[in-house]
Amino acid sequence: MKPLEIAVMGAGLIGRRHVERVMSEPGTVLSAVIDPSAAGRDFAETVGARWYRSFSDIRVEDRPDGVIVATPNQLHVENGMEIVAAGIPVLIEKPIADDVDAAAALVAAGEKAGIPLLVGHHRRHNPMIQAVKQIVDGGRLGRIIAVHGTFWVAKPDNYFDIPWRREAGAGPVFVNLIHDVDLFRYLFGEVEAVHALESHAVRNHAVEDTAVVTLRFASGVLATLNGSDAVAAPWSWETTTGENPAFPHYDQFCYQIGGTRGSLGIPDLTLWTSPSRPDWLERLDQERVPYAAADPLRVQLGHFCDVIRGDATPLVSGREGLATLRVVEAIKRSARSGRMIHLADARASSDPQKV
Repeated sequence: MKPLEIAVMGAGLIGRRHVERVMSEPGTVLSAVIDPSAAGRDFAETVGARWYRSFSDIRVEDRPDGVIVATPNQLHVENGMEIVAAGIPVLIEKPIADDVDAAAALVAAGEKAGIPLLVGHHRRHNPMIQAVKQIVDGGRLGRIIAVHGTFWVAKPDNYFDIPWRREAGAGPVFVNLIHDVDLFRYLFGEVEAVHALESHAVRNHAVEDTAVVTLRFASGVLATLNGSDAVAAPWSWETTTGENPAFPHYDQFCYQIGGTRGSLGIPDLTLWTSPSRPDWLERLDQERVPYAAADPLRVQLGHFCDVIRGDATPLVSGREGLATLRVVEAIKRSARSGRMIHLADARASSDPQKV
């Protein structure tokens, strides 16, 4: 089968990781690096790829089979619209946008044109998460009651030398906790209401450095997310899963799922269940659930290729990315207003069918 030509738009941290996957995957060829900066040009030269300042600079006959958009959040809709208008399947890094109405317009454009639009919530492709979903859906935990997620890291000062990371549309809620929100939606269903608090007391940037979020799901599950990029700690997806080798690895947890029959720690997949009727005075049985590890970015790329060839439908479609973004925007609205936000209101005001 002929390898697919994939272009990567954006040569920042995540864009470079995508380039690495495209270059090393047998079924793909790196068509181009698209980035207006001198750093992007130098990176393209380093990896031996063609370099373009913008997608519009690529001649029609040289256009790729698919494009991965890994530009700053604030540019996702503009870039995505351009790729969709060209009739090329596109994988847009999360979040799909930094604004729900703009994201809805992008989803509507993709659907009207019949162009596949995927969103890079790559954790759904992790075999460990697939194992978790089987446990949850299979009822081994009983009725899920409570869930907790922690994202505590200490981003260095030079991380914020890039201006967009200090501006609205960035911050740990949009950049990091959106992954956790998306996984919680994938595992537990739609979010019904959120209540959130934020603080930017450590750095005093325009965006938060700390957020505490409560979520109520339509299924009745109650969840909490506690996130900060100013805490020195080992409890985050990045530092516990080993998914990204750039981060140190700690034998700790980032999520806990609690049900009437048992509980589960993530990412070690330690399952705790009662040998008889649950009783807090009785010792729990402990089991480590096995799974075959794989790089989720590589799995996601393979899935993108399948979608381009027409052999699969998107696991994380534009609509899925929009639904997750609605929750994140509700979190931001709640933090600003101090009120609980009900998602039904948000969905009614940003339905892509009405765009």
